[in-house]
Amino acid sequence: MNALVLDSVSKSFYPRLGLFAWRRKPAAIRAVRQVSLAVERGDILVLLGPNGSGKSTLLKLVATMLLPDEGRVEVDGVDAVRHPEQVVRKVALAVTNERSFFPRLTARENLDFFATLEEVPAAKRACRVDEVLEISGLTSVSRRLVQSFSAGMYQRLGISRALLKNPALLLLDEPSNSLDPETASAFWTWVKQSARAGTTIALATHSFEEAASVARRVAVLRQGELAAWHAIDTGTSVEELRRCYHQDVRTADDATAMPWKVNRAASA
Repeated sequence: MNALVLDSVSKSFYPRLGLFAWRRKPAAIRAVRQVSLAVERGDILVLLGPNGSGKSTLLKLVATMLLPDEGRVEVDGVDAVRHPEQVVRKVALAVTNERSFFPRLTARENLDFFATLEEVPAAKRACRVDEVLEISGLTSVSRRLVQSFSAGMYQRLGISRALLKNPALLLLDEPSNSLDPETASAFWTWVKQSARAGTTIALATHSFEEAASVARRVAVLRQGELAAWHAIDTGTSVEELRRCYHQDVRTADDATAMPWKVNRAASA
């Protein structure tokens, strides 16, 4: 069975108009357009694409934080629109924003609170909190107030929170952002080990090195559409992936959209 299926999924947003523009009907911004893909259990899916290509929106649709306007989202055979309560038990999206935590509580106290919300059994709660702190490398600072954390520590705390319920499908949005090299290396090793243990992982990144090192499938998004779908093996090089990516996202209006690139090339 596939762990994740997206079938012709689309999502649009309507911008808020200004005070004197309320009579106008706002034009829809199509963040995701007819995306279809399937991910097997234990696979690592990497989403690549320029800013605004729909990567984060796609992850939020899978996590049921957003509902699709069209199409079908399934997690382990469960329809995310019809049965969101079942999907929420299977899926975790790492939220790394500092506003997602209580600044005057310690890291351990924050995780204990969220473990309660995730219905982690009381008898196993302390042990599970210890496990995720160890995975994220926060054990030594677990009793520090979160308000004193750096951006990288918030990133690691968000990953810890997502792991509390031991999800079948883990969603990560630029997980190595703000991580130091040593922590990032340990994190990617853990990601590969988790996939081998059966956890399905979908993540968005801008790093070709990370994608080439961990991905088994790469979905390239362009303006909300699935531009390409690549299978990755151990022989796929970073440069090969980079070359394919730039071919996938190239459009006829690149020069118009990013004239500074043309100007720099002309002056070189």
